Amino acid sequence: MASQVTGTPVLVGRLMEAGIPVETSPRRLAEYSYDASNYRVPPVAVMYPRGVSDVVAAMDACRETGTPVVPRGGGTSMAGNAVGPGLVIDFSRHMASILAIDEQAGIADVEPGVVLSVLSRTVEKFTDQRLTFAPDPSSKNRATVGGSVGNDACGNHSVRYGRTSDHLAELDIVTSDGARLTATATGLRATDPEDRASAERAESLNAGLKDLAHGHLAEFRTELGRIQRQVSGYHLANLLPEKGFDVARALAGSEGTCAVIVGARMKLVPKPASSLLVCLGYRDVVEAARDIEEILRFSPAAVEGIDEAIVETMRFRRGEDSVQGLPEGKAWLYVDLDGDDPAVVAAEADRLLATLRNNGRLVEGREVPDPVERASLWRVREDGAGLSARLAGGGESWPGWEDSAVAPKNLPDYLSDLKDLLARYKLTGIMYGHFGAGCMHIRITYDLRTEAGRTVFESFSRAAAELVVRHGGSLSGEHGDGRARSALLPIMYSPTMLAAFRSYRRLWDPAGILNPGSLTDPDPIGAHLALEGVPQREWRTAFDLRPHGGKNAPSSHQDMLDPWVHAIQGCIGVGRCRADAGGVMCPSYRATGDEKDSTRGRARVLQEMVRGARTVEEGWKSEEVRESLDLCLACKACSSDCPTGVDMATYKAEFFSHYYSGRLRPLSHYSLGWLPRWLKVTGRMAPVVNAVLASPLGKAIAALGGLTTQRSLPRFAAAGDWRKQVEAGAGRRGRAGAAGKAELAGKREGRRSDGDVVLFVDTFTKGFRPEVAGAAARVLAEAGQGASCSADACCGLTWISTGQLDTAAKLLGKAAELLDDGTGRPIVVIEPSCAAALRKDLPELVPTEQARRVAARVRSFAAHIGELASAGWQPSPAVPLPSGVVLQTHCHEYSVFGGNVQRAALAKLGITEVTDASGCCGVAGNFGFERQHYELSMKVAENALAPALRNTDGGTPVLADGFSCAMQVRQLDAARPALHLAQLLDPAPRPD
Repeated sequence: MASQVTGTPVLVGRLMEAGIPVETSPRRLAEYSYDASNYRVPPVAVMYPRGVSDVVAAMDACRETGTPVVPRGGGTSMAGNAVGPGLVIDFSRHMASILAIDEQAGIADVEPGVVLSVLSRTVEKFTDQRLTFAPDPSSKNRATVGGSVGNDACGNHSVRYGRTSDHLAELDIVTSDGARLTATATGLRATDPEDRASAERAESLNAGLKDLAHGHLAEFRTELGRIQRQVSGYHLANLLPEKGFDVARALAGSEGTCAVIVGARMKLVPKPASSLLVCLGYRDVVEAARDIEEILRFSPAAVEGIDEAIVETMRFRRGEDSVQGLPEGKAWLYVDLDGDDPAVVAAEADRLLATLRNNGRLVEGREVPDPVERASLWRVREDGAGLSARLAGGGESWPGWEDSAVAPKNLPDYLSDLKDLLARYKLTGIMYGHFGAGCMHIRITYDLRTEAGRTVFESFSRAAAELVVRHGGSLSGEHGDGRARSALLPIMYSPTMLAAFRSYRRLWDPAGILNPGSLTDPDPIGAHLALEGVPQREWRTAFDLRPHGGKNAPSSHQDMLDPWVHAIQGCIGVGRCRADAGGVMCPSYRATGDEKDSTRGRARVLQEMVRGARTVEEGWKSEEVRESLDLCLACKACSSDCPTGVDMATYKAEFFSHYYSGRLRPLSHYSLGWLPRWLKVTGRMAPVVNAVLASPLGKAIAALGGLTTQRSLPRFAAAGDWRKQVEAGAGRRGRAGAAGKAELAGKREGRRSDGDVVLFVDTFTKGFRPEVAGAAARVLAEAGQGASCSADACCGLTWISTGQLDTAAKLLGKAAELLDDGTGRPIVVIEPSCAAALRKDLPELVPTEQARRVAARVRSFAAHIGELASAGWQPSPAVPLPSGVVLQTHCHEYSVFGGNVQRAALAKLGITEVTDASGCCGVAGNFGFERQHYELSMKVAENALAPALRNTDGGTPVLADGFSCAMQVRQLDAARPALHLAQLLDPAPRPD
């Protein structure tokens, strides 16, 4: 380590001289100190190569300065093999191209940073769905080819397609001495035949590897390759003569300890024409495992399993309807059957179910032909690691023994013994994984924060290793050994084999700089644990961040942990925020591709803040955290999309409330953060304000307020416009109208009046689009609902998003008093972001029973319309409903009320052709109006909204209930004004 630290300035200087940017800021190093494992190892520098020459230059500089090298892809390793001291080389940012696809040869030529799901989608599109890339680990939408080769990852369909090494044709690599080589199924060659030094290195390595294999024929044949998922150690059986001296496959699973991958030729497979999911319910995972051998006789493509804790957490975090189609049971198997003929596949599914029912262990089973249910079920499985980390019951679980594997026939007995072992250590294991391949992903309720808990972790890990070896298994089935299991390899392998592993590594890396701490000469499994050494301090927060809503939450073993620390440690590094598709999280990362702009990157910087700050006060003033949070749009999508429920919008607001305490804030915090106050002024002189803003003076005023001059500002409404609109809307129907008018009059007299619902007219609706309030009142009246109207309360959203939480809490407290009318009437909020603030932020900033009562009554307008439609109501709009729309769901509505709330409401109304701009629009309240954020806000729009507008006919209505979303639509295409759902359903004619 000393030589590494001493050599860092020289290393950086060498690389900068070569024109290769290297980053060493504390913020950047924090982002790369972690992966998805239990470990934290700070690097000394991070680089993002743009080509092979950059990698060669880095390798030369690191060898000469004695600096370790850690190659990295998506950083999703659960074993700690993507962190280490020295230089981290992140290939995911720039070296992520698909260079060629040869359909006839069935080969894709790729760079190491290509994401697996991108490769699969591209291959399928290029070959018109004839071919695909098969390996599909649950992290496939952020894991890279290089990382998957490094771990020899498998995936959900590994029963059919095996490991990544089964799909490996050739690897282009750079060795620690700078040689550029290509590893093939028959040996090594120089990547460039004219490169004499590399050719000589290839010849020398070929000879050394053959000698190694020849000297260990018996050990390689008897100790290696015993089961399908034997990933632990090096895969040296591939060097045997009967294997053809397959050096490429021998490098798979070497975890970056032998060479750095800079290119790969990957094999492609035919894509099945038809597939059908069969879901099976059992009493427990052991019972499920006892049916595996029978299921495998049906040649399934996948046999995956989950237990009830994961399902409960999914429903707790994302709502009951987030898991659809599960049969009865407490453990479930997903069996994917496929083939060319759908009828044959369906008949095979029937036969499978009949067979399993006869066996007597199956509680209930069903086929799942519906694609929505199928996607819902697969998402539960794919989010297993995150969902099991922070459980619905309040507990935590961690990796470490999350990847053991046995032969499928041995799985039930292994699981039964493992459950006994867990009970002996008073631990709980949340079980899921590749049941059909005998590979279990088990997260365990270790206490890694205390010395006693860490001792249990180490002792249990050793006992578990001995247990899996007794069952003929492997410590690792696809995640690799890394820092989590390398020190346990002597339990699994003989001293002769371990010596062979060391010799193999030295042949490749005589300098010993590649990914130290893993596989050979490993660090102890208890070294570098991320939760060790975090000071126990009180970080006072405005938000009540205690699990499950705070003061009345049940006690747990985490009660002594500071809530702020517990909250930000929710990020376990699985990296779903780095996915390029699916869900909304994380819009800033999708726009920039930079780890610092991911939810994970921000969480890691916050975690370093609570670890490294000398005092709490110093932590709250951290410039690194401020910089990290600057491009967070506070869209809240992570609170729903992140499997562990990380809520970066809340953390940003909390941090900014402390950071700017006693400091001058950015101008936009006053102009936009205080917007409700300004609207009280502009409402009295709206015509004058609008005239001034439309003049050349308008841009100067915007600039003085810290706003961009490139975005058109909205027109301000007069103070009484919303009232006129609502009164006119309420007066359209008898009973509903009477209630509406009585409420409006009553409010001026300080009295309450009755109604079926409370229509909450928010600041944005009052100030900028009062016509939507009228439309909402008319729709509710047409539905026969008496609507009393509340417009005197404020949800405090603009103060929350700018971190002015004292003011926000006061406003929310007043709102709770006003809205807590002693009834259970739904509070229907027109603006979805305000609805989300009242539902989620109100009870967290005002943790009282009153606030919780009010929050529970809050509905977004779309959610309420969906409930009405479910009860049989159908609207009678003045303009017939279109057959299709472009839908931009507000991120806050998506995260708080459910990602499907808008689509579900539309489907119940008969609108099924929906072009879903599934993603953040880019404005996100104040963010897109701020001068320094305008450019990024427009890049974010290109993730989904802008393409959706371009790819649909101009006559297709654009539905955007969120005011900020509507403003972005106007910015992108002024000829297509966005409509609120209330306007789409309005029984009154729309104004021209």
